[in-house]
Amino acid sequence: MDSTQRLSARELVGQPVHNLHGDKLGEVADVVIDTATGRVIYGALSVGGVLGVGEKLFAVPWSAMRIEADHDHRVLLDATPDRLKAASGFDKDHWPDDADTGFIERTHTNYA
Repeated sequence: MDSTQRLSARELVGQPVHNLHGDKLGEVADVVIDTATGRVIYGALSVGGVLGVGEKLFAVPWSAMRIEADHDHRVLLDATPDRLKAASGFDKDHWPDDADTGFIERTHTNYA
């Protein structure tokens, strides 16, 4: 039997993201893919705001998130709200520059 789990990005966007203590950190705003390799680079985590106003986005390495298929695709991230506050974020109108090669490295360092 094939045990591969499949999930569309459409099903992930809007899913709440909780930490390991059960605290809601935010929700999945988007999934960013490297078109050259086909691999997911990061998930954009939306934190705060009301109806998209005042929200802050964080690029979280996909490897730092865990999706629990047996819990209705609950997304878990080993982070605290304080850790997110200390991380560099961006707003919905100013996504990170793909040409900034250090961006991905800094993103992975924040959640290592």
